[in-house]
Amino acid sequence: MTARHIVHIIHRLGVGGLENGLVNLINRLPEDKYRHSIVCLTEADEFRKRLRRDDVGVYEMHKRPGQDFGLYWRLYRLLRTLKPDIVHTRNLATLECQLPAWLARVPYRVHGEHGWDVFDPDGTNRKYQLLRRAFRPLIHAYVPLSRQLEDYLRLRVGVPGNKIRRICNGVDTDKFHPPPENVRSAIPGCPFQNPEAVLIGTVGRMHGVKDQVTLVKAFIRLIVRHPRYRETVRLVCVGEGPLRPECENVLERAGLRDLAWLPGARDDIDVVLRGLDVFVLPSTAEGISNTILEAMATGLPVVATAVGGNRQLVGDKVTGCLVPAGDAEALEQSLDNYLRQPILRRSHGSEGRWLAEREYSLERMVVDYRELYESFF
Repeated sequence: MTARHIVHIIHRLGVGGLENGLVNLINRLPEDKYRHSIVCLTEADEFRKRLRRDDVGVYEMHKRPGQDFGLYWRLYRLLRTLKPDIVHTRNLATLECQLPAWLARVPYRVHGEHGWDVFDPDGTNRKYQLLRRAFRPLIHAYVPLSRQLEDYLRLRVGVPGNKIRRICNGVDTDKFHPPPENVRSAIPGCPFQNPEAVLIGTVGRMHGVKDQVTLVKAFIRLIVRHPRYRETVRLVCVGEGPLRPECENVLERAGLRDLAWLPGARDDIDVVLRGLDVFVLPSTAEGISNTILEAMATGLPVVATAVGGNRQLVGDKVTGCLVPAGDAEALEQSLDNYLRQPILRRSHGSEGRWLAEREYSLERMVVDYRELYESFF
């Protein structure tokens, strides 16, 4: 049988949870059954090197800022050349690409919803709802990553339940694993090497809804309210973006800059996570967070905001705890609870690892996508 050709349309191929999930999927689907092309509306960076197959075409459309109507003509011609069996768009930024896919007579069209748009963090934007409804007749199947996004598609967009298949991103539980004997590993380059220290950390792009500033404020409250922590508790914020200098300034003004490490972006996140004691995700909006899954697979307790897919991933008082978004006081109290109870940290971390292996493995994600794609033929 000829391998089915899937064209994946994304905004940009760079570091990110959506992109990481796509690369993992392509790397693991059977090569004899599936061929792949990736169409980037803007461009691709060095992240493309994570593709382990040398037969994957990566096409950059170099979309101009704002409305670029010529993009859809260029995409139509490309699809007519590629002749895919399936086009799979992801997130609102690529939804309108379903029209040139339909015009190019692509037999099957899939759309994935991986998280909320930055301008619509709670899904209430009427314009975006109407846009999704307008393109609904062109789409054969929807893939929301979380229960919240599934409910949004059914209740706000009016997608029939039989066209929805919820599939979570999977985590590589071989790459992301607890440190040997559950003893925190050293992070290369990190100044906090004291084995008695307790490292609170987060990983992610430092901008907008990721809200690392609230974590920094909670850390400052923690040190001010409990001076004894000044000797042992440290903060690690890995990632790059406009919130990084803002976080540094807040720490500087509090006189606590030397208790935090903000190294910028890293490509060894698995190593970083094995060097932490508690993982925090302070976002104000989320889909299904890859970093939460990676922290769980590493055996870390997770403190996350009670938004989006976080409520699906984090078992409150089981694998971690949930706090209101933007609430530095609640976050500080949860962190203090873990600092005072190392046994609880290990217990919640172990439960998270077990759940990652059982419910959120890469193998399960690949099987789910394969079943979806094969349902068309």
